[in-house]
Parts: sequence; C-alpha cells; structure tokens
Amino acid sequence: MEKTIITVATTGAWPTKEHNPNIPLTPREIANDVYDCWQAGAAVAHLHMRDDEGKGTMCKEKFRETVELIRSKCDIVLNLTTSGDLHATDETRMAHLIELKPEMASYDAGSMNWMHNSLFLNPPQFLEKLGKTMIENGVKPEIEIFDAGMIYNSLYYMKKGVLAQPAHYQFVLGAAGGTAATIENLVYLKSLLPQGSTWSALGIGNGHVPIMLTAIAMGGHIRVGMEDNVYYAKNQLAKSNTEFVARAARVVKEANKAVATSAEAREILSLTKK
Repeated sequence: MEKTIITVATTGAWPTKEHNPNIPLTPREIANDVYDCWQAGAAVAHLHMRDDEGKGTMCKEKFRETVELIRSKCDIVLNLTTSGDLHATDETRMAHLIELKPEMASYDAGSMNWMHNSLFLNPPQFLEKLGKTMIENGVKPEIEIFDAGMIYNSLYYMKKGVLAQPAHYQFVLGAAGGTAATIENLVYLKSLLPQGSTWSALGIGNGHVPIMLTAIAMGGHIRVGMEDNVYYAKNQLAKSNTEFVARAARVVKEANKAVATSAEAREILSLTKK
C-alpha cells in the first residue's frame, strides 16, 4: 500500500499555555508528547524549543536535552527547526545542527513579512550558508514553502549545489503574510516541484483539516500538531498532539493508504538513521 508520512509539529515558537494549556513547552513535556505521538502513528517530529519564560529560542542546550530524552524513548525521525526565534543570529540558527546532526532540519526558502507585524528574514547569504552546513553535517533539508517564489529560490540553490536532490518540501499554508490555505493553492504549488521530490503539506488554523485531506488525496504527506493549530475542532481546544496524529492516521487508513513507520519514512525520504 502507498505509505503516508505523518509529521507532528508539537510546539512551534508562538502558541502559549494561554492559547492552549495542553501545549508542551519544556524538554520533558515535548519528549513525552513526541513519544505518545510516535505510538499513535507519527513518523517524524518537527521540533521547536522554548526558553524558561516560554518564548521561542534556538538554545542548543534545550535542543540537546530534548533530543536525548526523545532518543531514550523511540526512533522517530527528528526534524529540528532553524527558525525558532526571529531575533536569532545566523550562527545560533545553525549551531545545533553542527553539534547534534539531526536527520532533518527546516530550510525556509525565502524571506517574508511575518504575521503583519515583523520580518522573517532568510537572505541569500544565510540560505547558502545553511544549505552548505546541512550538506557538511549530513542533515536533509525540509524545504519550507510559504509562497511560490520560495520554490523558485530552491531550484536556484539546487543548480548552485547548495541544495541536494532528491528534495523534500513542506508546504506551509495559511501563515499571515504567506499563501492562503486553499485547495487551489496546494494544487498549484505541487505542480511547480522538481521531478522526484517528496512533499508534505499543512494548513494553519481552520485550514488544518482541508489541507490534510487534500494532501492525502494527492499522494503527499502531512503535518499536524499544535504548532499549526491549537483547536481540534471549532471552539474545541486540542487535548494533546496525539489527538491530531490519531485523527490523521484514521483518515490515511480510510483513504486506503498505510501510515508510514519511522523506518519507512527514512526510506521514502532517503535518510540514513543516526
């Protein structure tokens, strides 16, 4: 059967306990949550860290603690963010990759206005450094796409040898300042991908379920979790990230597909287990 990878994005850099008291923020909370999601069917965990005040941070010690706790529990594929703090330097955005050498990390393929109140900066010089750092440390980029121009940026960096193929893309739809979470937009963006690429999609907020259903129908992979949506349904806060993963697994099976294990995800994404 066709395999579908479920990625869980447990925390993100923005939602707080005030938005949903069930969101995991500490290394131990995140690790326990990831383990539960792995048991429910998640093959990949996309990780952000929070400081002791609950704000997004690129602190490599927080990453190290969380990764070690997760690794003591399960073999889920780890995908570490490189954009967990808008004020981080280029160096702090990459330091944890050099030290921890995760299997995957995010590669946000362009700059954008963020949430109508700030700038999410990924200038050419940083993207070149990040791509080369990932190659040197054996980290596969998850090329995050917020609008169509970012796909064309990625094609440029492939020609330049900064990004390797086969590539893996993550469509992030519904972020304020980026492309809206509509079925039409997902179909269009998918049509721009280079041949041989794998891809996944997510919808933020009320785009969560429609984009998940569309991605499954189109043969893509999916991402769910409280980074993207703290509500399980309208006016119903999610009790845990496991709720999102369990629903995604049910839908995948109802679509006559199989939920990929972590080992199968590594094969699909051309990863080497670390």
